[in-house]
Parts: sequence; C-alpha cells; structure tokens
Amino acid sequence: MKRYLFNFGHAIFTTIPVIILLCVVSGSRAQSIVNTKHNLSVSGPGSIKSTSESEICIFCHTPHSDKAKAPLWNRRDPGSTYILYNSSTSSTLHATTGQPDGASQLCLSCHDGTIALGSVLSRPTEISFARGISTMPEGKTRLGKDLSNDHPVSFTFNSSLSAVNTELKDPSGLTGLVKLSGGKLQCTSCHDPHKNLTYDFLVATTENSTLCLNCHQINNWAFSSHRNSTATWTGRGPNPWTHTPESFNTVSKNACENCHSPHNAGGKAQLMNYHVEESNCLTCHSGSVASGGRNIQVQLSKTYKHNVNAYTGIHDPGEPALVRAKHVECSDCHNPHSSNADDASAPNVKGSMYGVKGVNNSGMPVSSAQYEYEICFRCHSSNAVTGAATSRQVIQTDKRLQFASNNISYHPVETKGRNMDVPGLISPLTVNSMIYCSDCHASNGVGSPAGPHGSVYPQILKEQYSKAENVNESAGAYALCYSCHSRSEYIQDNGDNVRRKIHYKHVVGVKTSCSTCHDPHGISVTQGIPGRNSHLINFSTGVVSPFNGNLYYQEEGNRTGRCYLTCHGVQHNGFSY
Repeated sequence: MKRYLFNFGHAIFTTIPVIILLCVVSGSRAQSIVNTKHNLSVSGPGSIKSTSESEICIFCHTPHSDKAKAPLWNRRDPGSTYILYNSSTSSTLHATTGQPDGASQLCLSCHDGTIALGSVLSRPTEISFARGISTMPEGKTRLGKDLSNDHPVSFTFNSSLSAVNTELKDPSGLTGLVKLSGGKLQCTSCHDPHKNLTYDFLVATTENSTLCLNCHQINNWAFSSHRNSTATWTGRGPNPWTHTPESFNTVSKNACENCHSPHNAGGKAQLMNYHVEESNCLTCHSGSVASGGRNIQVQLSKTYKHNVNAYTGIHDPGEPALVRAKHVECSDCHNPHSSNADDASAPNVKGSMYGVKGVNNSGMPVSSAQYEYEICFRCHSSNAVTGAATSRQVIQTDKRLQFASNNISYHPVETKGRNMDVPGLISPLTVNSMIYCSDCHASNGVGSPAGPHGSVYPQILKEQYSKAENVNESAGAYALCYSCHSRSEYIQDNGDNVRRKIHYKHVVGVKTSCSTCHDPHGISVTQGIPGRNSHLINFSTGVVSPFNGNLYYQEEGNRTGRCYLTCHGVQHNGFSY
C-alpha cells in the first residue's frame, strides 16, 4: 500500500490511496489540532463535532476538488457583505470600504454563522453534527456579519499606517509572534487555527497585554495603574473578569481586557466591553476591585454630581478639547491608558488625570493638560455648558476668564493671588499658595475619592457653603470657606479690627452669607472695576439691590471702604467699613 504525503501551507495530508486519515500540524500531540476544538471530527474533544466523520482536516482542507485558494481550501466563500469596524480614532484605512479577504475570509466561512460547519466541497452532502448543530452556534465564537464590534482585519499594516497612528508600532519591528499575511493583518495574525497553546487559539497570551503590545504602543501605558495595579476582585458585586481566563485575577493581568474586547465587544467604538461608557469604569470602580477610596459609583448616586449616567453615545475620543455638545463621561477627565496614582501640587495635574485633553488659560486646546484647571476649562470655559449658579451684579460663566491673572481679583487657581494681605489663612496656605478647582469642588465625606464626582452639596462642593440668608453662623454652615480661612478671624466683634468688625456684623449679626458679597471664582478684567471688585466683591442681586441707582462697594484703603446699596432692607448710602 502506497503512502503519499502532501504538504500544503499549514496542512499536511497523509492519504492511503484516496482516504485522508489524519492531519497533524505539529510533531507533538500536545500542539496538534487533534486535541483542540478545531478537531470537528467524531474524535474531537469539544461539544461541537460530527456524529460520524472521522477525518480531521476535511472541515477546512482537501487535497482534491478544492476552492483553488491556498491552503487547498475545502469551503466555499461566505459571499457576505460585512459591516466593518469604524470609529473616529480608527486608522485602519480600509474601515469603511474594504471587506475581509485571505485567511480572514476563510475563518469567517465558519465563524460568521452563515454556512453550515459540515458543508464542504469534497462531500456531496452536508456532514452531520451532534445535537442537530448546523451552523456555528450562538456565542462568543459566532461573529455574524456585523464585524463593527470586532478587531479590524484584512487591512494593510505598514509604515505609512503607523506614521498616521503613532500608537501603532512600525510593523518592521513585530516580534514574530504576530505575523502579517501579504502585508495585511488577518485573523491568523493573532490566532493559529492549528494550535491552541494558550487559549482561543491565540499565538500569545493576552495576560499583561502581551499579545496586544506586539502591535500597539500606547502613550504612558507603561506607567498606568491599569497596566501595573495588583488589585484583585474583592468579591463584592459581579466578577468583572468573567470574559478572561480565571488566572487573570488582577488588574495588571487583565490589562487591556479590563476595558476592551477584541470580539463581540459590547461597545463598538474602541471595542469596549460595555456599550454604556461608564459601565466600563464602574465595573471595577464600584468597590468591587478598586480600593483606597475609589468607589466612584457611590459618589455618582449623590444628588449633585457629574452625571455620567445621563449621557450615552455623545462623548467621542476624537472630539476637540473644547467640549461643545453638553455631556460628561469618565474619560472626559481621565485617560485610562495614562491614569496613575502620582500626586502633585497645585496647579499641576495629578496622575489620575494624566494624558487628558485640555484648554489652556489663553483658550487654546492642548493635547495633554499640564494643569488641572485646563481639564475643567474643557466644559467650563467659552462653551457655556453651565449657567451661573448665583445671580450676580457681574455675570460671567466662563471660568477661564474669571480666574485670569490680569483680573481685579480671583481665587488663585491659574496663578497666585494679587492680594498679599489675606487674613486668617490656615497653614500650610500662604498668600503665595495656589489651589485646585477640586479643592472646593469634590466628593464630600471623609475618605471620599478626590475630584468632583458627587456630593450632597450643590455645585459638587466638598463642604457645606450656605447661600441662604438669616442662617445662624456656624462652623458647618460655611465649612467650605472655613477649610482655608480661619473661622476665628471672621466671627470676633473686635472694634479695633475693621476686618473682624465688618464680617462679624454681617455674618453673625445680620446673618448674611459669604456668597452675598463675594464671588468665589473671580471677576473678569473686562467687566470688573478697580476699587469696586477687589476682594472678590460681586454682590448677589437676589439679596442686594440698588439705592438711588447705586450698587457698588468702593475700596478706600487698606481694609476699609464704603457701600452704596440696599441690603436686607437697610439703605447703605456710603456706609463706611
């Protein structure tokens, strides 16, 4: 009896006259298709297999009557028109015009679910499968004809592409694990259909992003918490990693797959695990994985918050730095590829906000914010996303203009303050100190995460800041102000100290709020008047009204001035303080 050995590409056929007996890709049985789920014969180890067919390679290959496609393909083309991956950040140039070809088209002849698994060219009738299975059953391996939620394939991966997207490696530097076919990235670049040395027939494990980093070089990823964190699932809430191997039990091991799914992704844009943007963050940042005060989900349930749950499908990574369409998502302030636990001092951006777009104090976009306020200015500068929280004599909703260094007065967010005689600052603050927006706007409560996620106080303030009139002065009523300014400096009736006297009279005596006289952000230079809007003076028109047509404060020297207005029914016609 003669033996013939045919070697066609990846497939080796041993025939005894005409009958194909076995296809073994590797000399080692442990690396053979025989022991994988791609052995669809009656001897296959998986649940999807034939009821009678003993040949193994026949489901893909045949030495005769083939499709005239290497490697001796035994299946007809799907003939499908596929919906392809596409997003504002995609640099795979085929995304809107090309269709799968080459090895990817061959893989799809089973995995798109349109052709029966047992429909092969070399058999006159369809090979029967156990449990009445015909096409690929529903599940993660059935991709369908909508590939917009799958990693793109069949695109030319060359130096030109990596020049367009600098977060892709030049393919000349590929390690050899990921192989291109005819210069294109195909299914077989990441999957070896004949060997399953890791899982899912991958050519390398995705643990610690090993496979992904063969092609991707993400800015700041090496220093990111999502790359290096050893945090594990606490057992609270759902396990966030059910889609990866059980051994991937830390944030660092799951790495890219903490957020992304290469196939059948829930969120098509950027192949996110979930369609609802914040779910990709809150699956861990809900106390189930992230620790150390990072339970963001609790904060987002509070009355006043950056309401990420109110918007879906509006945020886009490719949008300009200045946000025009009103929305807020976690990734507007946090870059998950760059975010880490590094600390910083005002106004420098902290590690949790590294790599985020911003708008600088000149109103120009920046690709990576250097200062925290630049990120806040994305929404709270010239786009007028939010209105004024308090009706004031001078209205300005552009926070960039309110904090400008050439203003008459401002809180020192962009630069240190103009007033070199600020009384009662609590150490370590001095007149040369700068502060963050998030020193005032932040989650309330001891142990809450930094930043303005959610609060029980309006405007997402970290402490109470009462704007109501006729409220008894207390440490709690004006806790926000007293966190920087010593309470004792403002509630003493000291006749020899003008500053103490005027604040005591109004805050304790008349029971008026700090907000009645002071605008906590600043007064822009184009609207303010020297001598009238110093010390953040910008009256609340809900409390203060004109007298004889006048409504202003006139500074007359160090810590002295006169008021021309009506307040609480009392007419101030040049009252001196």
